[in-house]
Amino acid sequence: MNNIISKYRVGAAMLGLALSAGLTSCTDLFEPAIENHLGFDYAFEHPDYADNILGNAYTRLPNGSYTFNDVATDDAVSNDPSNSYRKITGTDNWTSSNNPIETWRDCRAAIQYINLFLANVDKVKWNSDETVRDMYHQRYVGEARGLRALFMYYLLRSHAGYDAEGKLLGVPIDIEPTTIGSDFNALEVRASYADCMKQLIEDAEEAVRVLPVDYKDTNNDTETVNCFGKTYTVTKATYNRVLGTNFDGRFSGRIARALLAQATLMAASPAYADGSGVTWEKAAQYAKSILDINGGVAGIDAKGLEWYADPDMKNLEAAECPKEVLWRTEKSTNNTLESSYYPPSIYGKGRINPTQNLVDAFPMANGYPISHDLSGYDATSPYSDRDPRLAMYIIFNGQKAGATNAVINTQADNSDNLDGLNKDVSKSTRTGYYMKKHLRQDINLDPTVNSTQMHYTARIRYTELYLDYAEAANEAYGPKGGTGYSAYDVIKAIRQRAGLMDINGEDGYLEECATSKEKMRELIRNERRLELCFEGNRFWDLRRWKANLNEEAKGVSITNEGAGKKYTYVTVETRHFKDNAYYGPIPYGQILNFPTLVQNAGW
Repeated sequence: MNNIISKYRVGAAMLGLALSAGLTSCTDLFEPAIENHLGFDYAFEHPDYADNILGNAYTRLPNGSYTFNDVATDDAVSNDPSNSYRKITGTDNWTSSNNPIETWRDCRAAIQYINLFLANVDKVKWNSDETVRDMYHQRYVGEARGLRALFMYYLLRSHAGYDAEGKLLGVPIDIEPTTIGSDFNALEVRASYADCMKQLIEDAEEAVRVLPVDYKDTNNDTETVNCFGKTYTVTKATYNRVLGTNFDGRFSGRIARALLAQATLMAASPAYADGSGVTWEKAAQYAKSILDINGGVAGIDAKGLEWYADPDMKNLEAAECPKEVLWRTEKSTNNTLESSYYPPSIYGKGRINPTQNLVDAFPMANGYPISHDLSGYDATSPYSDRDPRLAMYIIFNGQKAGATNAVINTQADNSDNLDGLNKDVSKSTRTGYYMKKHLRQDINLDPTVNSTQMHYTARIRYTELYLDYAEAANEAYGPKGGTGYSAYDVIKAIRQRAGLMDINGEDGYLEECATSKEKMRELIRNERRLELCFEGNRFWDLRRWKANLNEEAKGVSITNEGAGKKYTYVTVETRHFKDNAYYGPIPYGQILNFPTLVQNAGW
């Protein structure tokens, strides 16, 4: 995205367009100041400035690292007492004025800029040539509609919910720009969840219709394009100028298809299904549409398990993505993640500590859960013969980590360094485990070296989309139903990639689960938990599934005992979420400002 966002200069010179719904009515008490702000008329004649209006929405995309909201689930805890997600797991600590999942302000400000842009896009002189002008115009409309759908998705995920009367509500539907003179009490009314989804789908489908699947240069001498009902034959230079690789990373038809899969999966889930108007079948169809253009089941990236440590990352151009990643942030060279999450013996702060709950969710290498009679699990050697993904994503006792291949000793009786259980409240593990996923193991934080490597955040991964399809298809058609490929086919491919198989080279547990929708549901949810751990999904998954939010976060205390080791499993944290925690609140300040806004029940 660096070739895009770097263009967006969004200060006062941009246009002075601070016309979001968050403005207060006191503005009209002051005489307008004469300032050096450029108005819309300037934007009509200067496309770069018009582009900056839409750019203001792009800058509000989540663009940093992962939130690691996993610490508010049964997957992880944090040793940082100031961590906002750690705090909300306590009694009465999550409120409508203390809400780390709040997206209301940024998303609605982004939608305001999008609506300003859409209201004026047809007046901008994108080019003197009519064909080029129409091509730019249509592309910008598609981008804007797609982005508006994306921000609606973020809003619904964080703020939709049932009111005190049992109505499933979304958020206000904004499709026109507001001004200082707008009647906000009339506008600030929450639409039904179903109407919000209808608007989201309409916007995203329009983006699919008018945008190219990807922004790629063509090598053909001419290309045929359709713009607003007209068909044009354009030269290679013209096509590449408007729809070519230079715009890779902006909202595309591929991203719009992925958004439709994500949003409809959420809407079809138990937490929203009764009032969303979206079925599992519809969610499966949207997910399949994006998988089809990725080659179906054969498109699953064989190297996709550790995309974040790809040694060829440095060769990616601008917003180019590897096979596993559909959309990402820009690259940067740093060691920020490692400094925060490496164990202390290799100069990290060990902030994220995976739970025993998550460790136990990884099956044996033969594919059977550790609780299954056929698993072969040995409680005296709990990390032996396990799913290879366990060692990829979690540092357990005795595992090596970092550029020096240091052995990490997480035992409670470790007297050598601070890696041991609870050795230092600000750096050591609280569970007996450290997070490994996302961390480059070729970084050395020793102050005499302090090396760095390239990183980026994956906004959308294909593995997530394959799991979206598997979940929706299983619910809609059963484990082996569907057209072209089934939930069973997808999960089989994902588990084969992980290296799971029994002594016969088969996946016996998958075959066992394929006999019923309920067993397959449990398996799909567990595969999602493992494949997407520490990517910010489980926090939302537990809520859309209406699953138990208050599983105790467990850990392990390991000590030497004779020639072996003793494993004592302990409770590290208890959760205190109430029933209202399935749906996030509307910000308290917004409820105070606008009496027409209805709060979700329990907040």
